[in-house]
Amino acid sequence: MSRKKPEDAVDRILAQWNRERPDLDVTPMGTIGRVNRCSALLLRRLEEVFSTEGMAAWEFDMLAALRRSGAPYRLAPTMLFSTLMITSGTMTHRLQKLEAKGLVERIPCPDDARSVLVQLSPAGLELVDRAVTAHVENEWNILAPLKAAELAALDASLVKLLAVLEPQE
Repeated sequence: MSRKKPEDAVDRILAQWNRERPDLDVTPMGTIGRVNRCSALLLRRLEEVFSTEGMAAWEFDMLAALRRSGAPYRLAPTMLFSTLMITSGTMTHRLQKLEAKGLVERIPCPDDARSVLVQLSPAGLELVDRAVTAHVENEWNILAPLKAAELAALDASLVKLLAVLEPQE
């Protein structure tokens, strides 16, 4: 006895396209639609945890990038915005917000008096360490329904897809 897979929102969209445009093979819409839908739903679940720590996802991303850089948890603004794939204008605006909250500080660059570095404050370090612990636990909970082999296969497929999509350095 074969089990039919449960229908999802993307299946309904595909069925509509198949009805309206039977001449098109819309198979790629299914894959890309599911990746997009997963991304949106995952972001919602991740933001729930960040909000319990009083922060938005972008705030976590910035603080985490500084934390991952290692002690003394500082980066040049250009390195920070290129790591986060945002514009310099967006970076400036976000830095001002984090600075106002006391989570980061700008310090003079010891190698170049004309530039500054962005550094986690003690409060920022404490917050990001607490948030990353909750974040990783949340991610484990999200992925818990998948078996280890399924998770490994999904990860391997996503690695291949990223290799196709990311620009080659």
